Amino acid sequence: MDYMFFIFLSSGLFLGWSLGANDAANIFGTAVGTKMVRFKTAAIIASIFVILGAVISGSGASKTLMELGAVNTLAGAFMCAFAAAVTVYWMVKSSLPVSTSQAIVGAIIGWNIYSNNPTDYTILSQIISTWVLCPVLAGLIAILLYFATKYWLKHAKIHLLRLDSYTRFGLIATGAFGAYALGSNNIGNVMGVFIDANPLHDVHWRNFSLSSTQLLFLIGGIAISVGIFTRSYKVMRTIGKKIMVMTPITAWIVVVAQSIVLFLFASQGLEQFLLSEGLPTLPLVPVSSSQAIIGAVMGIGLAKGGHNMRWDILGKVSLGWVTTPIISAVICFISLFFLENVFNQIVYIAD
Repeated sequence: MDYMFFIFLSSGLFLGWSLGANDAANIFGTAVGTKMVRFKTAAIIASIFVILGAVISGSGASKTLMELGAVNTLAGAFMCAFAAAVTVYWMVKSSLPVSTSQAIVGAIIGWNIYSNNPTDYTILSQIISTWVLCPVLAGLIAILLYFATKYWLKHAKIHLLRLDSYTRFGLIATGAFGAYALGSNNIGNVMGVFIDANPLHDVHWRNFSLSSTQLLFLIGGIAISVGIFTRSYKVMRTIGKKIMVMTPITAWIVVVAQSIVLFLFASQGLEQFLLSEGLPTLPLVPVSSSQAIIGAVMGIGLAKGGHNMRWDILGKVSLGWVTTPIISAVICFISLFFLENVFNQIVYIAD
């Protein structure tokens, strides 16, 4: 195996680490913030299921990024991932839950501009529409779940100790589902730009096999797991406590709403089912788990009257969403120039 591949892949691993550090908060931040689940337990569960989601179901959403811009050299893929990773890491250092999806999209557009590769504006408009649809949909689901749960609790008359056990189990179960959805939906952000230039081979052992793309996704999933263990706790506090103080029940609702949204935008099986029934489908796009979780938190806050929400922090988060793709595109464009002209690397192959 060419050692240069792993050198170039390092930026994707950095991006995966940044995603784990940032986006694990969207899965277990509310559970850890309300002290219903220990951080170590959350990190182990999230790591296992994010890898499973990446390997088993990661191919659907990653295809959309390839259609937006087919980065056709390892050096170009390296710089796209590096620009996105630097942008995300900068935001993580500021304890802001930002969008890795927006960062990689911005980087790909930066590569398209530098290489004179046309950007598919139909695909881009689909992706941008999900940046609005994702938090809105999460907010609506959270509102429905909030009122349904409130009605059920009012009539179920469950003992407080039993309710506490149910809630703790629910947070762990939905966290596992959320981690799986995160891996399946967002692994395209981490490794999608490397697919066209991937030199890995399929692996076969008895009845077990991994395609070269799945092997690439496995490596990316491990990088995400490392980020979860080493850096995610600080951002979990931002999600879990600072935007809005939540009870364990509302924390569970938020995680369920976010997980459902990520699953909807990643499931090829659901897309095929809807098509077979003649129903409209959602685009298979890597969406922002950060946007989904913030949308769900806002939905709960609005359902409660909006009195306990920290609008100042939400304003800073929203500013991060707007600036993330722009910063990433600029970093990628400038870095590609230096990589090509100073380090003499081929960053694109003209058609």
